[in-house]
Amino acid sequence: MTIRSFVLRQGRITSGQERALAEHWPRYGLDVDENLRVDAASLFGDARELILEIGFGNGESFVQMAEAAPQQGFVGIEVHRPGVGHALVLAAAAGIDNLRVIRHDAVAIIRDHVPDGVLSRVQIYFPDPWPKARHHKRRIVQRAFTDLIWRKLRAGGEIHCATDWENYAEWMRDVFAGDPKWQNLGGADGFAPRPDWRPQTKFERRGERLGHGVWDLRYRKTEA
Repeated sequence: MTIRSFVLRQGRITSGQERALAEHWPRYGLDVDENLRVDAASLFGDARELILEIGFGNGESFVQMAEAAPQQGFVGIEVHRPGVGHALVLAAAAGIDNLRVIRHDAVAIIRDHVPDGVLSRVQIYFPDPWPKARHHKRRIVQRAFTDLIWRKLRAGGEIHCATDWENYAEWMRDVFAGDPKWQNLGGADGFAPRPDWRPQTKFERRGERLGHGVWDLRYRKTEA
């Protein structure tokens, strides 16, 4: 599978984020090599539930979720260096140890380093919508990708997506609705209320005040 769903932009990184990368990467960061294995036993030494988030942005909600559920393990994948640095700042300030971060292409990590059947939940919040029709092939939520996620989830595991682009929400709903391997956990329209575990970001709250919509989609792995 060769989905390239992101553009690697050269964002400005602050001195604090650079310092966090230098100081806290050994604690929270996972280097990508042939020995990397992303499962709870390898990362946390036990059989806890493992949550994987793709594209955590600046890490605000990702770190909040880890802090609120210390019994679970969280792995976040993000390609943008400033966002990874900011997440490390937040994680270190919170003093949490149930979180790990990877700076790499998420599809490659999931394909090559996540064993089948080990994830409890996969989270994809506000992915790049690629709004132009000619770019829709670059959207990460496509059948080949959801088939990959299905293999990596444990029995009864879940994928949870959220977007503020209605067209992309409908696109994702159609991808899942046409696949018997997934059970819709939302309403008849395919959309679900925002669950308690997903904090609103400041951008989402701002959009809400401006009247922008947000659509959550939740699907459970079935054995179809």
